[in-house]
Amino acid sequence: MLSAFQYMAASVAAQATLRRRRQVFLTLVITTSLALLALMGGALFDGGVDVLGIGIMLLFAVTLPWTTIGFWNAVIGFWLMHFSRDAAAEVAPHLRSITGTEPITQSTALLMCIRHEDTERLERNLGFMLEGLQRSGHAPWFHLYMLSDSDDTEIIHGERLVAARLTDRFGGQLKITYRRRETHEGYKAGNIRDFCERWGSQHRFAIVLDADSVMTSAAMLRLVRIMQAQPQIGILQTLVTGLPSTSPFARIFQFGMRLGMRSYTLGAASWQGDCGPYWGHNAIIRLAPFTEHCHLPLLPGKGPLSGQVLSHDQLEAVLMRRAGYEVRVLPEEGGSWEENPPTMPEFIRRDLRWCQGNLQYLKLLRMPGLLPVSRAQLWLAIAMYAGAPAWLGMIALGLLRDLPVDVTLFGTLFGITMTMCFAPKIATLGDVLLRPELRDEYGGTGRVLISALMELVFSVLMAPIVAVSITLFMLGLPLGRQIGWAAQQRDAVGLSWADASRRLWLHTALGVVLGLAFWQVFPATFWLWLPFVMGLSASIPLAVLTADPRLGRWLAESRLCRIPEEARLPHKPEYAVLFTPFGQGDLVPPSVTAGAVVAAGGHAE
Repeated sequence: MLSAFQYMAASVAAQATLRRRRQVFLTLVITTSLALLALMGGALFDGGVDVLGIGIMLLFAVTLPWTTIGFWNAVIGFWLMHFSRDAAAEVAPHLRSITGTEPITQSTALLMCIRHEDTERLERNLGFMLEGLQRSGHAPWFHLYMLSDSDDTEIIHGERLVAARLTDRFGGQLKITYRRRETHEGYKAGNIRDFCERWGSQHRFAIVLDADSVMTSAAMLRLVRIMQAQPQIGILQTLVTGLPSTSPFARIFQFGMRLGMRSYTLGAASWQGDCGPYWGHNAIIRLAPFTEHCHLPLLPGKGPLSGQVLSHDQLEAVLMRRAGYEVRVLPEEGGSWEENPPTMPEFIRRDLRWCQGNLQYLKLLRMPGLLPVSRAQLWLAIAMYAGAPAWLGMIALGLLRDLPVDVTLFGTLFGITMTMCFAPKIATLGDVLLRPELRDEYGGTGRVLISALMELVFSVLMAPIVAVSITLFMLGLPLGRQIGWAAQQRDAVGLSWADASRRLWLHTALGVVLGLAFWQVFPATFWLWLPFVMGLSASIPLAVLTADPRLGRWLAESRLCRIPEEARLPHKPEYAVLFTPFGQGDLVPPSVTAGAVVAAGGHAE
């Protein structure tokens, strides 16, 4: 054990290192952004400076923060993965502050926040997690709270039955409380605030879960042990990955997400340090400071950006830092999952809800006492969605502008920018290919490369669809448009042509119009815009195809867009109970499935 003096000296040294990293990172980001702006200026002003060109330059500058930060996060992450003995521990020393055998001595609440969720899926996920805690022998230190905001009578009845059955299974070792609010003020954040005021003082920690969250007992116990050993940490976030799925959309998306997250999170943790991310689920919070310091304000004014805060997570993180507690991330994969939207419309609906919430931060940037990094994180959360209309604005101004462009320089800039955008995925793909065991878990070299190419095409076609959706939504905000708080569709059941057409007809029409405009105005560089045009023009068939469960089953049987959990099923049959229901059974051999469901306490009724 370190003495008080040694601990203080180590802490001072760590802060000095973190400051240097932040200074270097900021220098890299600013220098790279200026270089890209210089390239854009050289390409645009080949025939002279003009107002429209200056407008394009300003909009391009809006898109640069996420591009350059993502690129350098990826570069640093790849460097750490291959040139550090213990990459995760180097950027997250709290990770190795435990051995994994320390006794659990503090009570932890499990907060499952639900609204209009499928109760079978809910029981499956909770049963898996509680069964693991029961097998670990640490169940008495945990208390499950099912926090419902549902107002559908049938669903409420189903939730109560789930709570009763779970109590019958685990009540002897682990307490279970079901509570439904009559009103859903504050949405999920208000639900958790209500818990804190009612029961928060009875527990030291709380693990926050969404309805689609799943964690192994080992992952939950790891969080608790680190929080016991590190009293300065207020929020500890896991690296969340997607569950295997036979929805082709979810399967391809989470393969790409899996490639991008590891290098990105490692690189980000190297400079974020104690101002890490909080994504609102699959994380543990220290309840006393959270209850005292993380009360969300009611935003003034009228309209969609006023009232209750929707994107509560990052705001709670910066408030925790303002109170003097650290917000940390575990930058390595390990038993923490979520279910991704199974169709393109569901993905877009979720993204627009996040967009509205992040834009509310515009009213919070001047909050007193925030640390510089925390304030920058709020800016970046806004910039995440401001980039979409900025890209479309650049295209619109480019079509109106009649001055010549340096085609060679513009093509070079386009290639550099696209490479930087995909750098996190490229970095982790390189890491997978360089590690034989990990490469085999992803399906082998050939399948990894085919899957990566498939995901690249998918991402390129999806990008303009999402950008147009975000832009249309943001244009509608002044008119009062907002996203309702409805249950998410989580099952891979397909998407009809009629539904896809109703949601994406405007994207299709815009794609055709822009295609004709690009052909007329930019004939020499039309090939650069072709993916953009194709993504919008083919948005309807793309949505239907990527929602078809038959394609998803074929991908699973072909081991394409595979993630490591699928390879580990024979060695961890308890996972099968998560992957078999709701159309995902094709991922697991029947002999594994049946035994695992019984072992995990599945019900036959």
